[in-house]
Amino acid sequence: MNAEKRKQIFERLKTANPNPTTELEYTSPFELLIAVILSAQATDVSVNKATRKLYLVANTPEKIAALGVDGLIPYVQTIGLYRNKAKNVIDTCRLLLDHHHGEVPRDRESLQALPGVGRKTANVVLNTAFGQPAMAVDTHIFRVSNRTGLAPGKNVDIVEHKLMKFVPPEYLMDAHHWLILHGRYTCLARSPQCWNCLIADLCEFKSKTRTPEKGI
Repeated sequence: MNAEKRKQIFERLKTANPNPTTELEYTSPFELLIAVILSAQATDVSVNKATRKLYLVANTPEKIAALGVDGLIPYVQTIGLYRNKAKNVIDTCRLLLDHHHGEVPRDRESLQALPGVGRKTANVVLNTAFGQPAMAVDTHIFRVSNRTGLAPGKNVDIVEHKLMKFVPPEYLMDAHHWLILHGRYTCLARSPQCWNCLIADLCEFKSKTRTPEKGI
């Protein structure tokens, strides 16, 4: 895909959604960090349901750490892998208190040193909480980047590198959100809604001309 096509893709995505953001609910960098840790292999909807209750009781490292794993589990047990996530959240809160004065660090190395925080999670926090250009390549972004031809790659690291290189600078801050939302609601894994896609004519997916099935 050439540079002009990429630019047009993001121009259209911006026009349709000028101010994209995460669908996770949060009011502070710390709340976002915890929500993203909980969101691994889980939906944002399920995480929001859990954190709405949790954050009413505890929404700081001190308060969540005070709950302990057993005290946190009742709030997150509806989320997949909740036991391991609860342990990671408690350990993360303690590390934030012990090494970062209770504040969420603003650098990738420190973020990725926290339990349950990988590169993708760190990128979400850096981009969404701190306004840094970063690309959190999840399954949606990986699929959209490969299917459209925007930034094809065999693994998430390659796709991230290509996106950071190929996305026009003026769109880089919000590109992560546009691509996730596009993959979540239009460029679906099993049945991409090419007939309802605002970038279909720019996409390199061979089956983009398919029509919706009867009854849809």
